Amino acid sequence: MTHDVMPGCEPFSHDGGPLGVLVLHGFTGNPTSMRSIAERAAEAGYSVELPRLPGHGTTVEDMITTTWADWSKTSEASFDELSQRCDRVAVVGLSMGGGLAAHVAEVRPSVAGCVFINPLVKPPGPEMLEGVNALLEGGVATFESIGSDIKREGVVESSYAATPLAPVKSLFEGIVAVHANLNLISAPSLLISSREDHVVTSDNGDDLEAMVSGPVERVWLENSYHVATMDNDQELVESLTLDFLARVF
Repeated sequence: MTHDVMPGCEPFSHDGGPLGVLVLHGFTGNPTSMRSIAERAAEAGYSVELPRLPGHGTTVEDMITTTWADWSKTSEASFDELSQRCDRVAVVGLSMGGGLAAHVAEVRPSVAGCVFINPLVKPPGPEMLEGVNALLEGGVATFESIGSDIKREGVVESSYAATPLAPVKSLFEGIVAVHANLNLISAPSLLISSREDHVVTSDNGDDLEAMVSGPVERVWLENSYHVATMDNDQELVESLTLDFLARVF
């Protein structure tokens, strides 16, 4: 059974000009965290798709039934749909959305450019996966929330209050192939990294910067945590993204 979409968590779609931007949100998050950047891209004249990834923006119970295959297929389908109505398409992703953006760029070489915001592109060490497996085998379905890692006072991401373990395992398994194939990304990339991030370690960005075959520009944020698109550096993140898109298109 699927539940109603939480208010504000709806997908965003805009028919603009012949240049398209696919925007992807993070794990246990929803389009809310990326809506402002998607709207800015739309205002700049781009066609935009910000899908609500399967299992997100409703309930944790919904998400428990979803996997990396669901999220990656939705990302690919959104890119393909944009490509049918646009001459060129770029991808923008936060956290797991950054990993999905990398996946899309690996399997769709026509990607015009990539913006990675605190991306997850590297599988964790074996100890973490062993821990997840042990919890699942013990009948534990969720653990504490990883959402709303935001420094800005008074701002809260409408992410889930718990993290579903089976999807975490699927995410880690899916990221293995993403990491192994980073060299397939030849499009120009903008990598935006928070100095202090309590969700995704900075070596994810280090590996992306070192392994992709296309040019990478890396910018460090000094005043934001993981969800930088809603944090103190939101305006900087958005302006950097729009400037980059203007250059790659």
